[in-house]
Amino acid sequence: MRQRLEYAAVWPFIKILGILPRPLARAAGISLAWVIYLLHPRLRRVGMRNLALAFPEKSQAERSRILRGEFTSLGRQLAEVCHFPKYTPENIHEVVVYDGFENYERARAQGKGVLFLTAHFGGWELSAFTHSLHGHPMHIVARGLDNVYLDRLVTRYRTMHGNQIVDKDDFVRGLLAAMKAGEAVGILMDTNMTPPQGIFVDFFGIPACTASGLARIALRTDATVVPGFTVWDAQLGKYRLRFDRALELFRTGDLEADIQANTQQFTRVIEDYVRKYPDQWLWVHRRWKTRPAGQAPLY
Repeated sequence: MRQRLEYAAVWPFIKILGILPRPLARAAGISLAWVIYLLHPRLRRVGMRNLALAFPEKSQAERSRILRGEFTSLGRQLAEVCHFPKYTPENIHEVVVYDGFENYERARAQGKGVLFLTAHFGGWELSAFTHSLHGHPMHIVARGLDNVYLDRLVTRYRTMHGNQIVDKDDFVRGLLAAMKAGEAVGILMDTNMTPPQGIFVDFFGIPACTASGLARIALRTDATVVPGFTVWDAQLGKYRLRFDRALELFRTGDLEADIQANTQQFTRVIEDYVRKYPDQWLWVHRRWKTRPAGQAPLY
């Protein structure tokens, strides 16, 4: 019953944002995100703690500005997700444009599968959606939402144009099959993990327990790892779906050392994007929750 009530409370907002013209929907989505920012002090505390850990050199005012920018980014993305049913191959360029598409083409041509390295950054929900709309469906590694009704809705939106969801709890088998078929998989690898699925690498100079699955699969299958991020470009008034050049994997013959080195490399790519666009990353997630043995909690 509680889940039904939660869904009933959220659905009108989704419907309204989906009906409104895009500029108004974005404004409404941002306003809604700001309401959440104001009403949830715990999220603000987590966000400010993360920003203090990542940017000790910045002032409190600078960190507050970044955190407010994050909620603006989340609200903007919410509006776009609500508009998913309206987007077509003919009009999606009004919202998202490719940047570096040739890097994806080169990776796909190798025929061993493409692993998209990405994060909860910018318009991450638009990445796979836009790519599938252009005829390039992919697999998305994701954990289901706790609310089953909202999860069904989000899954329907994500898979409208051929994308497939790979459950986070059983992703190895799904990824191996996708790589064998030469397909593409998107992996958000910026969330806190726990051993043994996660290993510790530095993120902003602080040990962060990080998913090692992408490195393990890439080393095992020779799939190409391509960084892919959907960045809001204020000058364009659009998102740029940016594909960078494929990463060269570390291969020394020591598997565990290579997994460690490549997971660190992937995390550094994410950190570089966050440093460049700090107001587009999900600061309200407790990224450093899991600590190495003997270290005190950070939250």
